[in-house]
Amino acid sequence: PGQRIESNPIAFFAMMSAPRSLNVRSSARGTPRASRGASARSTTREARHSRHALIYAASTSVTDTSVAAAPEAGLPIEKAGPNFTPVLDACAIQQILPHRYPFLLVDKVIEMERGSHAVAVKNVSMNEQFFTGHFPQRPIMPGVLQVEAMAQVGGLVLLDEAEDGDGTGTKQQFFFGGVDSCRFRKPVVPGDVLHMKVELIKLQKRFGIAKMKGTCYVGEDVTCEAELMLVLGKEES
Repeated sequence: PGQRIESNPIAFFAMMSAPRSLNVRSSARGTPRASRGASARSTTREARHSRHALIYAASTSVTDTSVAAAPEAGLPIEKAGPNFTPVLDACAIQQILPHRYPFLLVDKVIEMERGSHAVAVKNVSMNEQFFTGHFPQRPIMPGVLQVEAMAQVGGLVLLDEAEDGDGTGTKQQFFFGGVDSCRFRKPVVPGDVLHMKVELIKLQKRFGIAKMKGTCYVGEDVTCEAELMLVLGKEES
């Protein structure tokens, strides 16, 4: 219980490259021929069993997953996963952003300083519409949608739902002005939890242009990073 067996293919193939047969002969001259043959067959079977045991031991390693998941608290793995309390939940996000399904790519915001930075979460589900065609045999979240998701987080940093004072959401909008230095580091697949950090680098209030730095993570791994330019605008009346 609480253990996982992990494959070690290098050790496995190293053991498999060893000689496959062991020729064991009795050196006792006084032993009858039939006895020597039976003894040799028995010794060969024992050697073969020992060799198989060595192959299995070399090809596996055991780790305690319950300890690895929560070494301090000692919690079972189903209770050890983080679930951060949102600063903005999905309903609050829709009071700020104009995006809606299937193009609202931010589920919640877990840290934010308006006008400075925000950290948001996108739970990637197999039910996402884009997985139907990207790709049927190997579903991968399109990299451009990671960039779009970061831009939406950037919009949350820039926009204020209370700016117009009527409680129905901001009448500001924002648009892409450009993307620079974009790199995709690792595929994002169904079941991943995408964390996005977007920081405001420079804001030109006169022209309504913001330069931002965005980074996507799955766990500790960077999946995407880019510099974004967003342009602020007003809703048309």
